Formats: sequence, C-alpha cells, structure tokens
Amino acid sequence: MNQTILAAAAAIGISATSGQAMTIADIGKLKPPFELAALPYPAGALAPTIDQKTMEIHHGKHHQAYVDNLNKLVASNKDKKDLQGILSRLSGVEAGIRNNAGGHWNHTFFWSVLTADKEKQKMPERLKKEIDAQFGSVDKFKEAFEKAGAAQFGSGWTWLYRDASGKLAIGTTPNQDNPLMDVSNIKGRPVFTVDVWEHAYYLSYQNKRAEYLKSVWNVVNWAQVDQYDREVTAH
Repeated sequence: MNQTILAAAAAIGISATSGQAMTIADIGKLKPPFELAALPYPAGALAPTIDQKTMEIHHGKHHQAYVDNLNKLVASNKDKKDLQGILSRLSGVEAGIRNNAGGHWNHTFFWSVLTADKEKQKMPERLKKEIDAQFGSVDKFKEAFEKAGAAQFGSGWTWLYRDASGKLAIGTTPNQDNPLMDVSNIKGRPVFTVDVWEHAYYLSYQNKRAEYLKSVWNVVNWAQVDQYDREVTAH
C-alpha cells in the first residue's frame, strides 16, 4: 500500500495493514475537526479521463474549502455530530452547513469510486447481473446514467443508489446534496456517483459534460462500488 493510500486510510480510521476497503459507514463517522484525506492515487493517475491539474484544483482547492468552511461553521456547536449525523438532520439548518457537509461527504465518496487499477475497473459479476436485471444491460445503464448527468441543470451530482424498496436507481441532486440527506430530492443509499460541477471537468472538456460523463467509465472503481453495494444491501 503506497503512502497516499496509507494517509487516506488513516484519515478515515482504517488500519493501514488490513487491506480493508472504505465503507459508507467510515465516511459517515468522520467527526470535527474535519480533515482532507489524501487522494487514494497520485493526482495524475486518472489522466487523460481526469487530468492532473483538474484533480489538484478539485481536491486541493475545492474539497479543501468545503472542509475548512465546515469546520468554521460547526466550531461553536457543542453537539459534535459526525458527518452522517449532520446529513441526516439538515431540516432548518443553515445552508452553509448543508452545502459544506455535503461537499465533504460527496467528494470523499467520489474519490473512492475512481481508480487507475485495471483489476478494480472490472465490474464484479454479482453487480453486473443486478444491473442487467434492473436496467436491461450495462450499456443501457450507462446510457441512462449519462443522460441523467447531462440533463442536471447547473451544478450537481449523478447517483446510482438503492432506493427505499432496495432497488438500484439513477438520480441527480443539485449543488452538494446527496441521497442520504433528509432534505434531498432523492433519498436512498448511494453506491456510485459522478460530480457534474463544471470545475470537475472544464479544463479538459470545456462545456462538453456528456463527453466527460462517457469518459469517466474508463476509471470507475467497480470493486469499490460493489463493496458499497454489499454494505448497503446487508442492512
């Protein structure tokens, strides 16, 4: 395990020697003062899908800003909720906490579902069978996901998630919302996401969001997506 991955594992409380994959519970248990974990791969590892400069700005500037702003907003809060606790009780909470807590959770999750590891980019058969059954085929699923992401007006995220009935579903959220929020327009347990804010792709793709969405499939960490889905379906 390289030093970048060690740092990321340490930041979310995973043993550096366990080889354990990140879980949704790990992200939710993050508590203030929040910290920006290192990327689980070198900044240029996902090029040309995501170029190094974009990754450095996106992670080191944008994600860092969410962390810093969230810490300032919760500093005077005596109830030091973990990240999941914040997301699940946002009704009536100031917009800054909603946006920055969502920004921290969403980006931490997003980095984890991307990889340059060819082995991890192979979709496990268990997940493939379910996607085939739910959407008709993997290709049809990708088309539906890309269509949803391209249609999201303005900034936001595109999600593959388990809905209340336990079925896989595709949906989008604006700004830094996610399906775990009590105020979200879609609700469920996320297993995969793609950031469709312009800063996630503009240096390489300019206004061609659809091209970016299609390219992302080249770097998806399907092993991690499968891990998240197993976690979700176990509950």
